[in-house]
Amino acid sequence: MLTVNAYAAPSATEPLIKTTIERRDVGPADVLIEIKYSGICHSDIHTVRGEWGDIQYPQVVGHEIVGIVSEVGSEVTKHKVGDRVGVGCMVNSCGECDSCLAGKENYCLKGNTGTYTAVDRDGSITQGGYSTHIVVVEDFVLKVPESIPFEKAAPLLCAGVTTFSPLAHWNAGPGSKVAVVGMGGLGHMAVKIAHAMGCEVTVLSQTLSKQEDGLRLGADDYFATSDPETFRKNSSRFDLIINTVSASIDINAYLGLLAVDGTLVNVGAPSEPLGVQAFSLIGKRRSFAGSNIGSIQETQDMLDFCAEHGIAPETELIAADYINEAYERVLKSDVRYRFVIDIATLA
Repeated sequence: MLTVNAYAAPSATEPLIKTTIERRDVGPADVLIEIKYSGICHSDIHTVRGEWGDIQYPQVVGHEIVGIVSEVGSEVTKHKVGDRVGVGCMVNSCGECDSCLAGKENYCLKGNTGTYTAVDRDGSITQGGYSTHIVVVEDFVLKVPESIPFEKAAPLLCAGVTTFSPLAHWNAGPGSKVAVVGMGGLGHMAVKIAHAMGCEVTVLSQTLSKQEDGLRLGADDYFATSDPETFRKNSSRFDLIINTVSASIDINAYLGLLAVDGTLVNVGAPSEPLGVQAFSLIGKRRSFAGSNIGSIQETQDMLDFCAEHGIAPETELIAADYINEAYERVLKSDVRYRFVIDIATLA
């Protein structure tokens, strides 16, 4: 077993602290990654604070991981020592169900193995990327193109693919009118990716405080949802709405912005139920859907797409001892637009 430095939550109510954890020995199909950067996702905060259910503590979170391969198992063929690689929200799946066989590991019928808080194949609880090293089976390790700045690449492994996947699945492209709800870590990536796909992009944010950023990153229009006129002006306008916010909103008001056969896709995950009225859907054959991260192939496609189009997240690089303060700033929406931890500060 390899003992490595990490930052962990000791409980749901205490600040994260520096500690050590153990990583399993590298097996025949495993890759040992020296982590260089790890992004902070709002999901990390929900998880360690017990807002999505009880977890086992201490817990190391982080599922936006990039690093360098430092060791490979004897049967590994996809990666070699020295490669730039990434790990996202899952590190394994059953490999046998219909979803896995169709290349949709993120929808594994037995439940994929999450990068943290999941039961790993050896019975241990998975620990995430706020650490110096991680061991992952090779099929769940992604190649990070050289053209993507390494210190900015980590958020692509969650925020990037979480927004890329529904845009690709619902065939967003030239002529598509796409609205993005929320201008945060996920939202700003949705704007960049949808713009690169050739869509007409509109941001729907609570205020206009980030309007200049939204237009700079590729939005064609920007509206404040605190203004009732926004919902009147944009009634029945959009083909696809990507809702990135992890808070309870009036879903019916947003469904009213969809054109005939339009779809609102939730990628944000609020802890409260969202109430949907039937008449918000049936009047114009609208759909309300959800989307969960992306498959391994989708994630690689997203990385290659971002490399081709020069897309990288807007990030703020921090030291590990700033994590707790960063959490408070995330909750206040005081980050533009993703915190990334420099894991060298954990050494």
